[in-house]
Amino acid sequence: MKKLFAVPSFLSVLAITVLTMQPALAADITIGGAFPMSGDNAEYGQIFSSGANMAVEHINADKMLSGKLSIVYEDSQATPAQGVVAANKLINVNKVPFMLSAFTGVSKAVAPVGARTKTVVVNGGGVGPDLATLGDYFWNTIPLANFEVKIIVPYLVKEKGLKRVALIYVDDPLGQAIVKELGTELPKVGGELVGSFSIPTTAQQFSGVAARVRDVKPDVVYFATYGNQESQLVKQLRDNGVSQPLASYSAVDIPSVQKLPEAKGIIYTSQQIDWDKQDARTKRLITDYTAKYGKKPTTYVVNYYNSVLTFGLLAAALEKAGKPVTGENLLAQRKATDKFEFAGSTVSFEADGTVKAPIQIMEIVGDGTGKLLVPGK
Repeated sequence: MKKLFAVPSFLSVLAITVLTMQPALAADITIGGAFPMSGDNAEYGQIFSSGANMAVEHINADKMLSGKLSIVYEDSQATPAQGVVAANKLINVNKVPFMLSAFTGVSKAVAPVGARTKTVVVNGGGVGPDLATLGDYFWNTIPLANFEVKIIVPYLVKEKGLKRVALIYVDDPLGQAIVKELGTELPKVGGELVGSFSIPTTAQQFSGVAARVRDVKPDVVYFATYGNQESQLVKQLRDNGVSQPLASYSAVDIPSVQKLPEAKGIIYTSQQIDWDKQDARTKRLITDYTAKYGKKPTTYVVNYYNSVLTFGLLAAALEKAGKPVTGENLLAQRKATDKFEFAGSTVSFEADGTVKAPIQIMEIVGDGTGKLLVPGK
C-alpha cells in the first residue's frame, strides 16, 4: 500500500513563511551596562541600574519597540581595566549595539572599544571634562565637571568670601581634571588654590592629608572623590581637626554621604532636574520609582533613565524607517534628532555628544536630602 503525502498548498507555504519571518520582524533587543556592582562603589551601580531598569520597564510596557528590550550588566568595579573587560564581553559576546558606562576613568578606557566596534557608549555619571572628546560613539547625558566648577567657584569666593581653597582629589582622570579647572577658574574671581593634595583611589586613611590641609589654613576645602572613600574622607577630616567648610561636586549626592552627620553643611553642585515638569514622562518616573523603591528618584537615576530612553526613542525611529538597530544607525539618528523630551528636561545633544543642563548649588542638611542654595543657570 502506497503512502500518500500531501503537497503543501500555496497558501500553506505562505502562512509558514510569514510565521517564520515574524521573530525577525519583532526581534528582542539587548543593551548593556558596565557598572560597579561590587566593591566600594557598588552603591553607585545600584543607583544607576535602578534608573536604567525603570526605563526598560516603561519602554516594554509602552511597546515602544517591536520586540522586548532587556539590559544585561557586567561589573566594572569602577576600574578602567575591569571596565574594558566588561565592555568587551557586552559588545563581543552579548552583541549589544548600545551600552551604559560610568566613572571618568572607566569611560575613557571603554570609549575606544565602542569606537572600534561602532557601539554607542553613554555615560550618565562620570564628569571629567575630557569625556566630551572621546569621539562620535561616546555620549554624555550628564553635564561635565568644568560646568560644575565654573558655577561653584564664584559662589564660594564672591558670595561666601571663601577665597583660599584647598583641594583634595583622587589621583585619576576625574581628580586631575578638577585640579586643572580649579586652577583656571579661581584666579578669575580673586580666589587662590593654596594647596592640592592627591590621594590614591584605594586610600582609606586620611589623617596625614588632614594635617597637610590644616597647615595651609584654607577658607574652604574642596574634595573630588567618590564612593565609600568620600564618606571616610569627610569623617576623618572632621575627626582630625579640619573645621573649615567643605565643598564638592555631584558625586556626593548619594544616600551614604547625604545622611552622614559629618557631611552636614557641605556645599555642592549638581545638575538641575525640573521635578515639576508637567509632562506624563516625568510624573510617571517619579510615581513608579517611588512606589518601587520607597524614595524619590535622584539625579543619577534620572540620567540613566534618560540614557536608556534615548536608546528607546532612537531605536523606535529606526524600526519605523525599516533600518536595523545598529550603533552606526543610532548615531546617525541621534544627529538627525533636534531634541529629546527627557524625564525632567528637554535637551539637545551637542556635536560632541554632550548635553548641557542648568547647574544648581546645594547644601547637605543631614536628612538624606539637599537644600537648594542657588537655582540652576
